[in-house]
Amino acid sequence: MSEKKLFLLDGHALVYRAYYAFITRPLINSKGWNTSAVAGFTRTLWDLLNTQNPSHIAVSFDLKGPTFRHEMYEPYKANREAQPEDISWALPWIQKLIEAFKIPVVTMEGFEADDVIGTLAKQAEKEGFKVYMVTPDKDYAQLVSENIFMYKPGRKGGEVEILGVPEVLEKWQISRVEQVIDVLGLQGDSVDNIPGIPGIGAKTAVKLLAQFDSLEGLLENTDKLKGKQKEKVIEFAEQGRLSKTLATIDINVPVQFDADKYIMEGFDREALSEIFKELEFRTLANQVLGGSDFAGGAPKSAAIHKARGTKPTPQSTGAGTQGSLFGDAAAGGTAGIAAHSVAETTIEDVETNYKLIDSPEARQELADMLAKHDIISFDTETTSIDANQAELVGISFCVKKGEAFYVPTPADQEETKTILEVFKPIFENPDIRMIGQNIKYDGLMMKWYGIEIKGLFYDTMIMHYLLEPSLRHNMDYLAETYLKYQPISIETLIGKKGKNQKTMRDVPVEDVVDYACEDADVTLQLYEFLYPKL
Repeated sequence: MSEKKLFLLDGHALVYRAYYAFITRPLINSKGWNTSAVAGFTRTLWDLLNTQNPSHIAVSFDLKGPTFRHEMYEPYKANREAQPEDISWALPWIQKLIEAFKIPVVTMEGFEADDVIGTLAKQAEKEGFKVYMVTPDKDYAQLVSENIFMYKPGRKGGEVEILGVPEVLEKWQISRVEQVIDVLGLQGDSVDNIPGIPGIGAKTAVKLLAQFDSLEGLLENTDKLKGKQKEKVIEFAEQGRLSKTLATIDINVPVQFDADKYIMEGFDREALSEIFKELEFRTLANQVLGGSDFAGGAPKSAAIHKARGTKPTPQSTGAGTQGSLFGDAAAGGTAGIAAHSVAETTIEDVETNYKLIDSPEARQELADMLAKHDIISFDTETTSIDANQAELVGISFCVKKGEAFYVPTPADQEETKTILEVFKPIFENPDIRMIGQNIKYDGLMMKWYGIEIKGLFYDTMIMHYLLEPSLRHNMDYLAETYLKYQPISIETLIGKKGKNQKTMRDVPVEDVVDYACEDADVTLQLYEFLYPKL
């Protein structure tokens, strides 16, 4: 029989931890919702499910209203600030997520989540379970035993910390786990407004416990104390006893552990899909629901092209480097739309007129047409993310939604310069506005081929940054979010990242046409959407 592993999640503690982890740079989606708490909680849960493989699981939340501790001591937790509005907004979503993951929620009026979790942990331990209390709250250390552990999620991608008896004893510098409560009773807890005994901090508490073993032992031996410390301990003896009681997690809550109810089963894919779609959790949706990335596909290779303002590889961060100016994660496209995607259409669902321009006559005809327009969207296909090292593979143009043109170019630079000569007057016309996504890269590429763009640059990535600085700015994200359109995945052309991945130069020209034209077309549509908002 597989190991029985029960994970008990302290809901509110994890929600607050997730919220404040992003406090300096909150996760805001295109609707203006602060999804930090929901995303962080979901990430912690998903990582736990993947790495720990629990056989049983449950979540507990604090309920509104007073607990038995408030009846004992009215000021209990009185100094806590009001719950942030963004957390209040997040909690119903987190409840929906937990329900979609088919995880039971256990609460009890008059008790806190740690009391419920403590009670269930002790009951499950007696039934042969190894129990992991998932929480950043230090108070849970008092419950740790041979089969009960604290599971503290890592911060900002850090390692998970699992505390058993040896770790608790070392961390608290005590000889018995039960002394955690004595330390809390002596030093108090400002977060929960537990008063403790004035003048006794953590280090002093540990020293006193090493000498007297417990708070009660200390109070029975006040004659061995001296000076102000003796006076304070005698004066605030009852306050110390009260503080220890307040800090003690009640393991006799009227709840009953039922292993059959807490079995970890499969989740509701349809429900999760709808939630992820509504919250715009692209990466999480891909990881949880499988298949292609939520925004469509895996991150793009460093050996392709700048096209969509995706994040460059670490070694490519110098001037003239292709990639996002704002450190966006990549998000490619796929041929089909996942149920959780915010996109509603792909190239298969819309009418397009994308043309390959591969003859001198066709290039001249295209140049003549472009010269009549004062706004032109263009994009380059290249062999590298570094504009100072890349070769031009082709260039696409668009002046009208759904209609674009792709001009392929050879590896020989001089031949390519000859091909581009017909377009040089257009690029160097100061009255023509050139539109691009991360257009700085395209401008640098053209400069290496003897063409300097003299008109105004209109960069859709920067436009979006000015409008929504806290969001992502790569083209696929913008297309899905604002156009409800999922672009073609680069992987359909060059394969998955790895040693066998091709470059755009290796792809047959006829296979590049739709991808390249779509880049210019989508960029024009984004310009038309974003520019009026500026």
